[in-house]
Amino acid sequence: MSGVAMYATMQAGNTNELVIQHMPLVKRIAYHLMGRLPDSVLVDDLIQAGMLGLLEAVQKYDASQGASFDTYAGIRIRGSMLDEVRRSDWTPRSVHKKSRMVSEAIKEVENKIGRDAKDSDIAEHLGISVEEYNQILQDSLGCKVFSVEELAESGEQAFEHKEKSSIEPFEMLGKEKFQQALAQAIKQLPEREQLVVSLYYEEELNLREIGEVLNVSESRVSQISSQAMLRLRSRLSDWLEEIN
Repeated sequence: MSGVAMYATMQAGNTNELVIQHMPLVKRIAYHLMGRLPDSVLVDDLIQAGMLGLLEAVQKYDASQGASFDTYAGIRIRGSMLDEVRRSDWTPRSVHKKSRMVSEAIKEVENKIGRDAKDSDIAEHLGISVEEYNQILQDSLGCKVFSVEELAESGEQAFEHKEKSSIEPFEMLGKEKFQQALAQAIKQLPEREQLVVSLYYEEELNLREIGEVLNVSESRVSQISSQAMLRLRSRLSDWLEEIN
C-alpha cells in the first residue's frame, strides 16, 4: 500500500471513530431540542440532520482555533438541526406576526417605564388580557426555533451577509461584540427568565424538569421561555437592525 493510500485509510478510520464516538451527542441534542418543539417535528429527522452536522464538523475541525472538538461538533450539530427545522417551518404567518408584535411591545414598554416589563404591562400595552397574552407566548414557542442559538445565529448571519464589502478582522470583531451583547442581555433578564434560560442551556434540563424546579406547570415554563426570547430580541433589536 502506498503512503498516500495508507494516510487516506488512517484518515477514514479516524473519521469513522469520531462519528461513532459522538453519535450519543447527536441524540442528546436532538431530544433536548424536542422538548421545545411541536409534535409535528420528528426526532429521527433531527438526528439525521445532526449526523450531517457531525460529519461536517469532523471534516472542518481545526484544533489550532482553540475550541475542543466536542464544543465545535455541538455547535455544528445544533446548527444543522436548526436549519432542518427552519426548512420545514410549520408556524402560521399570524403567529410570526404576533411574536414580532410582542417583541416590539416589550421594547416600547421598557423604554417608557424604565424597568423590566411584566406580563400585565405588555398585555395592557397591546390592549389584550393577560390570558390572551400568555396564549401568544405559548403559540410562539414553536415559531421556527425559539432559542438562544437561533438568536445568536441571526447576528452571525447578518455579519456574514456583509462579507464581500467589509474587512474580515472587522467582521470577526463585530461577531464577537454581538456575542458579548447577547451574553450581557441574558444576564439582565428578569430573575425567573434568566433561571429558565440557565436551566435549559447550561444544566440541559427539559421543560418538565424546569417546571419541577420552579414548581410551575410545563406550559408556564414554555411561556416564560418564550417571553425571555422575545425580550432578548427586543433588547438586541438595535444590534440586529444595525448589522442587517
